Amino acid sequence: MMSLHDNRAKVATARVALLFCIFFLIACGLGYPVLNRFDPRQTPGLSDVKTYASIVTGTAIVDAGDMRYRRFRVLVPWLARPFCWLARGRVGTWDPAMFGLLVADSLFVAGTAVLIVILGNRELGSSVAGLVGALLYLLNFAVPNLRLVGLVDAGEGFFLVALLWSLSEFELWALPVIAVLGALTKESFIPFSIVFMSAWWLATWFDRNDDRRRVAPDAAWILTSWVLSFAAMVGLQWSITGRYVSPLQFGFALHRGGGYHFAVSLHDRNLWYIFLWLLPSAIPNLKRFPKSWLIPIGATCAVAFLLDAYFGGAPAAGSAWGRALFSIAGPVLSLSSALFLLRTAAEPAYRA
Repeated sequence: MMSLHDNRAKVATARVALLFCIFFLIACGLGYPVLNRFDPRQTPGLSDVKTYASIVTGTAIVDAGDMRYRRFRVLVPWLARPFCWLARGRVGTWDPAMFGLLVADSLFVAGTAVLIVILGNRELGSSVAGLVGALLYLLNFAVPNLRLVGLVDAGEGFFLVALLWSLSEFELWALPVIAVLGALTKESFIPFSIVFMSAWWLATWFDRNDDRRRVAPDAAWILTSWVLSFAAMVGLQWSITGRYVSPLQFGFALHRGGGYHFAVSLHDRNLWYIFLWLLPSAIPNLKRFPKSWLIPIGATCAVAFLLDAYFGGAPAAGSAWGRALFSIAGPVLSLSSALFLLRTAAEPAYRA
């Protein structure tokens, strides 16, 4: 006989699955223009898509930027590959590679939206705030224009919010899995995750006074995830290039000088399209969220600034700042903005 707890767990799982399916279809609709309206591979500022489409189809990669780092961002293209194969000869005028990338990106965007709902329900005690936050996330400029056009940012964003979920729920067993998959998605996930976990550890240190027995096991999970993320990156590069490249050597090779690009990024329109409404509507309610969320997010955003200055990414790539900052802070800012809208709509439960 099924217990009440088991029945509730099944109902909750069914609801999450239904939400995921709805969010996935919404994401596919938002990303539809890449199938029939324009080709991101021929669009200035989205040239990276050409690399990822080449990984999907298995064609040669010859661009200098591809050879340096883009060819190692394999998880999203690998996930897109079976959908590309299924689409060949069956989707009319749609490009099979772009179809595969859209499906893969939509899966990650839908997963991010579901985690926003879960985090909102956990921390704010309201599935309504979580749902509104998820919808605001989907409606942000960054999602249809930067996450659903064949880039890999949807994957990095998902694993960063999964990191927040794992830490906030103390489900630290998931950290090594998230670390490995995140490292296979984009190299910047590794420093982001290390700083995020370190800041979380410090932010929650005083809360551990009641249970010091968890200190060593928690530290072991975090350190293991760091080691595995580096191992995943090194192993991937060795499998592709046939030679060992240390993480430090790889990082130094990415340096392109940065001060000029760092300053120019402030004038990039994509950055302002993302945050022009999101930040003002989110800031008033950020105090509702725990320091164990805000401190890691703030520290990781600071690292994103430093990496952009070091890497020297040009704004033509869709704003190195905007894309990274939205991946790091977008979910929580969307939740905070949802509270603002609910309070503006005079919902009594959100006035406190």
